[in-house]
Amino acid sequence: MPSAPAGPAPQPTKQPPAADRVYMHVKQAVLDRRYEGGTLLTEGGLAQAVGVSRTPVREALLKLEMEGLLKLYPKKGALVLAVSAQEIADVVETRLLVEEFAVRRAVPAPAPLIARLEELLEEQKRRAEAGDLAEVAVTDRCFHAEIVKHAGNQILSRLYDQLRDRQLRMGVAVMQSQPDRVAKNITEHAEILDRIKAGDVEGAAHCVRQHLSWVKVLVRGEDR
Repeated sequence: MPSAPAGPAPQPTKQPPAADRVYMHVKQAVLDRRYEGGTLLTEGGLAQAVGVSRTPVREALLKLEMEGLLKLYPKKGALVLAVSAQEIADVVETRLLVEEFAVRRAVPAPAPLIARLEELLEEQKRRAEAGDLAEVAVTDRCFHAEIVKHAGNQILSRLYDQLRDRQLRMGVAVMQSQPDRVAKNITEHAEILDRIKAGDVEGAAHCVRQHLSWVKVLVRGEDR
């Protein structure tokens, strides 16, 4: 009996361009603080780590310098820039303006928004229990971004998206230096969600202000 014809051979997975692989490797390591501020990265070391030549490494580092994550030094390498107190203050000020406006616009909230916020809150709890601070920061940021998205202002949403990298990097940094903030963040997110569910515009806006105000306190070297 003749055998069935063989199916088509599986196609090898196409890898992203070399410069993109270096870019994502370095960017992710900076955001989750595997490469902390003050770390000097060399072209040779990165080329070996990612398995590429030095040419795409240079291209990726130039892009990351334009994004404000690195400072290039010819013939030496790239220095990972530390997060400054001024940068934190500027980001928090911008977040306050955007997020308080957004939560006022999002209440009364549609059922899909409430369901998504509940899902993200549970995900943040799971990541916190696992001790995965990088993913805690991601779900933390997604919780707020979901509210902004439902404010119905696309320009505002795009502006908020531009803060993403800074938010993630700062979030991991703060949770590493202030481990108790993980549980406090989850509690404060639950309070924001409760006010949204209740249709309490002023209460939700107040909770957002209180939730973000602790960052300013930490910048001054205090605790809340």
